[in-house]
Amino acid sequence: MNMSENHQPTEEKRNDVREFFSMGELFGYFFRKKDPNRQTNFNLRMMHGINKISIIVFLLGIIFLIIKHIF
Repeated sequence: MNMSENHQPTEEKRNDVREFFSMGELFGYFFRKKDPNRQTNFNLRMMHGINKISIIVFLLGIIFLIIKHIF
């Protein structure tokens, strides 16, 4: 088996820049509707809250580094 055969990108697997910088999933995480059929508890709500805070802090840090680099 040739290793180069497995690593050839197909049209389906190719990612372009627009797809790489897509923010749809990120905004979907923050603004999704609650599923009434899903059981939630305190631990799960706190986990999602901490995840949202860490995403916001990470994005603010990236914006800060970009601004610092430009100016």
